[in-house]
Amino acid sequence: MNVVSTQRGRFALLAEGDPGAPLSLFLHGFPDSADAFRPVLAAAAARGHRAVAPFLRGYAPSTLEGPYDAEALADDVVAIADALGAPRFSLVGHDWGAVVSYVLAGRHPARVSSLVTLSVPHPIAFLEDLVRAPAQLRRSWYMAFFQLRGVADRAVPRDGFAFVDRLFRAWSPGLRVEPGALERVKAAIAPGFPAAIEYYRALLWPPGGALARARAVASRPIHAPTLHLTGADDGCIGPGVGRAQRRFFRGAFVSEVLPGVGHFVHWERPELIAERAVAWIDEHVARPRHER
Repeated sequence: MNVVSTQRGRFALLAEGDPGAPLSLFLHGFPDSADAFRPVLAAAAARGHRAVAPFLRGYAPSTLEGPYDAEALADDVVAIADALGAPRFSLVGHDWGAVVSYVLAGRHPARVSSLVTLSVPHPIAFLEDLVRAPAQLRRSWYMAFFQLRGVADRAVPRDGFAFVDRLFRAWSPGLRVEPGALERVKAAIAPGFPAAIEYYRALLWPPGGALARARAVASRPIHAPTLHLTGADDGCIGPGVGRAQRRFFRGAFVSEVLPGVGHFVHWERPELIAERAVAWIDEHVARPRHER
């Protein structure tokens, strides 16, 4: 594990591949950590990529203090890329990592070469479907629950963060987790908790600031070529949610539903995710001639 120091804090990261190759950053979500990307990083590195997965703010052993809004998290990722000497990079983001990727690509368009998002559509398209789809409102109950500071702060870590096990079972019903894997997720969440659920609180608070951030995200088109992959059996976000997201993208855009896969697509099909992500990045990122 490596650590980079930036003006925004210290970030731990997992890295595979040639440091001279084009950089691809893999961003985890909740409840998860960079550790889950290990097989994807190895597969991407074997295909000639510099693959790096940082532990995002609030997840040990990275800096734990806030702020936790998506704009701040996007600026963290830019600072990490700067520390790695990469003026341009590709993004592969799952769950909250996908949200951060969308925000970053709109906020810093000159920095992002290509984009692969997993399980979560463009955040504005998601919010639009959330308010008009009863099934998705039921799936997203946890987002409202996390707003109950006293209640959620006690309930989530109870019984050794059994809440995490519950979400994995509900969101990826076909996933068989290897022994110890969820303990590593909990070990990243626990030291900074409730930082991991402060992400959700920053979506709504303070209301004025949250509304301004949402308007900014809606107003910034994404020019980076984008591939969106989601699981047909996702128990967190229905595969039909975000169907109108195409209007937020100005470059190439492809959205695909993966059969037999739940929310944690990179846990369930790491080789497939690596293959699809690398193929997309290679198609849209120019490499020096000697690397071809």
